Amino acid sequence: MHQVDGVNGNCFIIVRDELTLIDTGMPKNSAKIVTYIQDTLNRKPSDLKTIILTHFHIDHVGDADDIKKLSGAKVAIHEADADYVAGRKIQPVPKGVMGWIFKLLIPLFFGSRPVEPEIKLKDGDTIAGLISIHTPGHTPGSICLFDPASKILFAGDVLRFNGNKIRIGPSSLDLNEIKQSINKIAAIDFDIMLSGHGIPLRPDASVKVREFAKRNT
Repeated sequence: MHQVDGVNGNCFIIVRDELTLIDTGMPKNSAKIVTYIQDTLNRKPSDLKTIILTHFHIDHVGDADDIKKLSGAKVAIHEADADYVAGRKIQPVPKGVMGWIFKLLIPLFFGSRPVEPEIKLKDGDTIAGLISIHTPGHTPGSICLFDPASKILFAGDVLRFNGNKIRIGPSSLDLNEIKQSINKIAAIDFDIMLSGHGIPLRPDASVKVREFAKRNT
């Protein structure tokens, strides 16, 4: 498992016979990701076969369209978020101040081009050896991804760990729904949690997530 730094949002590359990219960070970072594949992994961009987006927010979709064109990889996202990244639906925004930031500032400075996903995931689907877990609340189609081989959970923005505390991802659209999603992933046995922001939670990550769920859901 590799993390590409400096893309303003965590993105991860799973290195096996084929490469799998989970999220792409903010726009204007495709060159960093491609350079990492070439210079650090000593692989070709065409070795990247799958780009999985955990949800439709701009700091996760970023330059997915560019990377797709450069590599030939297929883009996957949950079916409930697919039309938002493809530009067929206007993305819902959180209430309050964060909603205004999403509406006004982010499109102005960090506009992301639509990307057409070839793969529309459902709860329980397996892709690139990962199990897709539908965890709505942050967005309608937010997913976590569980890798049984390594016992790693990729949590997207459902949860994050800042080194001291586990927190619910900010800017979530439905707090009650996201609490149900946290209970759903708390039932899984995983050693490490890798989130869209923050640092890895380890060891015994699922034990800590279950403790968090008991206190906060």
